[in-house]
Amino acid sequence: ICQSCGIILVLILCLFVLIQLARDLLHPSLDEEKKKHKKKRLVQSPNSYFMDVKCPGCYKITTVFSHAQTVVLCVGCSTVLCQPTGGKARLTEGCSFRRKQH
Repeated sequence: ICQSCGIILVLILCLFVLIQLARDLLHPSLDEEKKKHKKKRLVQSPNSYFMDVKCPGCYKITTVFSHAQTVVLCVGCSTVLCQPTGGKARLTEGCSFRRKQH
């Protein structure tokens, strides 16, 4: 390969790398924003939320905090709806939930 062709290939490669590294900081994708810390997002928003959990046994709906730190029981049949973990609470198998609108 001649020297000028080599230089052109290097320039094309550099442009390709720059295009890959370039990101729109004012319009980040939703996936990028979700991965960021709650205080470092473009618009700060909490990671936690309230949800309506439906008991698989009696079909009663209970409001549960997403990061509940205690075991949540069903009001009707005392079935365990969710168990705490270090972060988000783990829903019991068979329970369905809907995120509450604020």
